[in-house]
Amino acid sequence: MILGTEYEGIPVLSAGAPFKAGGRGGADYYTNIPAGEIALKNVADLYIYPNTLRAVLLNGAQVREWLEMSAGAFNQIDNNKSEEQQLLNDDFPSYNFDVIDGVEYVVNLTQPARYNKQGDIINPDSHRIIDMTYQGKPLDMSAQFIVATNNYRAHGGGNFPGLDGSTVIIQAPDENRTVLANYIFDQKKIDPSADSNWHFGAIEGNIKVTFETTPAAKDILAEKDAISYLGEGKDGFAKYQVSFK
Repeated sequence: MILGTEYEGIPVLSAGAPFKAGGRGGADYYTNIPAGEIALKNVADLYIYPNTLRAVLLNGAQVREWLEMSAGAFNQIDNNKSEEQQLLNDDFPSYNFDVIDGVEYVVNLTQPARYNKQGDIINPDSHRIIDMTYQGKPLDMSAQFIVATNNYRAHGGGNFPGLDGSTVIIQAPDENRTVLANYIFDQKKIDPSADSNWHFGAIEGNIKVTFETTPAAKDILAEKDAISYLGEGKDGFAKYQVSFK
């Protein structure tokens, strides 16, 4: 769709968010695909909405603002507090927590959220998204990027800055889950491991930051993980602690 057009050669990034993430769906409302052969139902479980493919043209600064809005998924962490602090902002829908692949960045949770959920800037001097790089070099805020996303986000869903439909350069009729399925079946074999293109910034202090998710998560934690299992939570969930070292 891009080859042979004026957009050829512009770097392509991709945005995605978790759709099945507990909440009102309960402690079992998560995607958990076992190792082995992938069935069509597994792909449908990864992408549950009938969104269609879109691509938007943004500059580096706009990509950063997109991620600033997304970082509202987390509460601000006070490194002077020793009492328990909750990581996740319950008012922020999980399907609005976009991760953008193709760039690398750090999320500094000691800073307040830059945006509220209506997309208004409430802390203009705050930047949670820091140390952004592209291919190992500091991100050029004026450089152009094409970001693959869906029709909901590209046309204003979630009130993200710069995403009101005016930046769309590709409107495809293909459903995102169909594109995903075709890719997986074309590859035959895939490695679903995370590429760790983002992480939380270190936080000093005697802090205890927790969140609740499915009890099944404890079975895949490794000793080196920054997440540790604490015990049972509410309503069938389990409680975990995050380390920011």
